[in-house]
Amino acid sequence: MDHTEFRVKAKEMVDYIADYLENIRDRRVYPGVQPGYLHKLLPTEAPEKPEKWDDIFKDVDQHIMPGLVHWQSPHMHAYFPALTSYPSIMGDMLSSALNVLCFTWASSPAGTELETIAMNWLGKLLALPECFLNEKNDSPGGGVIQTTASEATLVSLLAARTRALMELSKLNPELQAAELLGHLICYCSDQAHSSVEKAGLIGLVRMRYIESDEGQSMRGAKLEEAIVADKEKGLVPFWVCATLGTTGSVAFDNLREIGQVCQKHGAWLHVDAAYAGSAFVCPEYRHWLDGVELADSFAFNPSKWLMVNFDCTAMWVKDSTALHRTFNVNPIYLRHENSGKAIDYMHWQIPLSRRFRALKLWFVLRNYGVVGIQKHIREGVRLAQKFAALVLADPRFEIPQPSNLGMVAFRLKGDNAFTERLLKRLNARGYIHAVPACFKGIYVIRFTITSQKTTNQDILDDWNEIKIVASEILTDVFGSENGNIAVVKKPRISLKETRELNATFGTSLLLANSPMSPKIVNGTHAAICDYEQVLTSCAQTFAQLKMEPKDSPEMRRRIRGIKMCGKKFSLDSCMDMVQGMMIEQPLPQFEEEREDASNGGFTY
Repeated sequence: MDHTEFRVKAKEMVDYIADYLENIRDRRVYPGVQPGYLHKLLPTEAPEKPEKWDDIFKDVDQHIMPGLVHWQSPHMHAYFPALTSYPSIMGDMLSSALNVLCFTWASSPAGTELETIAMNWLGKLLALPECFLNEKNDSPGGGVIQTTASEATLVSLLAARTRALMELSKLNPELQAAELLGHLICYCSDQAHSSVEKAGLIGLVRMRYIESDEGQSMRGAKLEEAIVADKEKGLVPFWVCATLGTTGSVAFDNLREIGQVCQKHGAWLHVDAAYAGSAFVCPEYRHWLDGVELADSFAFNPSKWLMVNFDCTAMWVKDSTALHRTFNVNPIYLRHENSGKAIDYMHWQIPLSRRFRALKLWFVLRNYGVVGIQKHIREGVRLAQKFAALVLADPRFEIPQPSNLGMVAFRLKGDNAFTERLLKRLNARGYIHAVPACFKGIYVIRFTITSQKTTNQDILDDWNEIKIVASEILTDVFGSENGNIAVVKKPRISLKETRELNATFGTSLLLANSPMSPKIVNGTHAAICDYEQVLTSCAQTFAQLKMEPKDSPEMRRRIRGIKMCGKKFSLDSCMDMVQGMMIEQPLPQFEEEREDASNGGFTY
């Protein structure tokens, strides 16, 4: 392919990508293929002679696409989001074309410095403490883009291990590092990601799992108890991983309690917020960050929920020298005249070479802005709450754990086998895709909002698919789509009975005052309540809002009429009443009202 053909085919590729993402809702999200299907369709050896691009891409459509899970689909609810976006795609396109390697400042100055700037932007967006940023030449901390959260976890563990071994060597100079290594022990929750266990295996250190509480959260008291017990055995606690947003149920470890225990015992605290970290761009979710200033390192994946395509993991450390001590190798061919004056990110990671990942992150932050990113996160949470409401409205289902952010863990009531069977059949049908989780013996289906293209209708369609399959399974087992759940039929209450229960109930509740635009509501949802108490409560609540009280002779007469009448009025009338009650001090009377008062009567 020469540059002339590239210009044509690359433009066609952009159109193909745009069409794919725009129409992805129409694709079957989970493939119906079996292992080895592609081996039967493609040759066993590479071609001897060049092939035409059109022939190559024809195989993509015919053979590759049918075997893919479409992660950008609004019907994809498995795992956590792995989102992309148009600015991120263009960032990767340009990065791939430039193909610069940013392992030292000298290897690509702009690549290194843009990464520092983008990570400072992102750290501020999450409201991380200043100690994690690198805005001054002498800043000890800073941010770096790793490939995955798994790698960030391993990097922090290895850095903490180096620090611990150095301290132990000073106290025990006669012992070798290999002998000291056997005394080290680290900790995480029993709900921590599997990558934490893998980091312990690679680091050749013991790992103790702390039992989580009823909310799947690791607490400080349990951690303290385990550390004290291990110290009595001669072990040295050196690293703790706290999880903000567990994989199974998006639970949050108590960061402040854990941080205080780590400070007391001199252990490195790493925070794994792979999924939930993106939510901290919204102030209302930052309460889960309480205590982050006690952490030594913090990591999350913009490649999950922040619409920066894989791979991109943001990691911050308080003290970058801990990374330097662990990963610093300095052969002559990597030295440059600005070594020590500028950041060389090769000392902050395990591999040497690194891609220009900062470009796509920078593109997304600029193209969406803070407001756009916050809107995206909040919409994902709203859609998850909508799905949770649908689940709770069906007596056959339950949500055994509180739902946080954009994920809901639900199940069919009864034996775990029912939920397991439901999930297998849903995935086999291919219209939606989800994966399971299990906490404390309870098998659940994880339903995560993973696409920024998801709409209310998508949620309704997916819930309808779940209900259809659930009905089939329950009918097969119990002979009824309700299974063994006794569904109580709600009694129908007539308007006459309602009036007998509440003599002041009026039919005007069903219609607005404006005859030209009646607002008819379902009267069966009207509550029987103490009208005066509700009105007063509403007034107190709305008084806290920034609402302009309505005041005019007509409005005053209208409110007096409402107060004197025994009937109930429409929502519009009630709102007028509330706004009238919001006025703490009586407003000056209009001339027309003074005349009414002097005559000792009211005007209607």
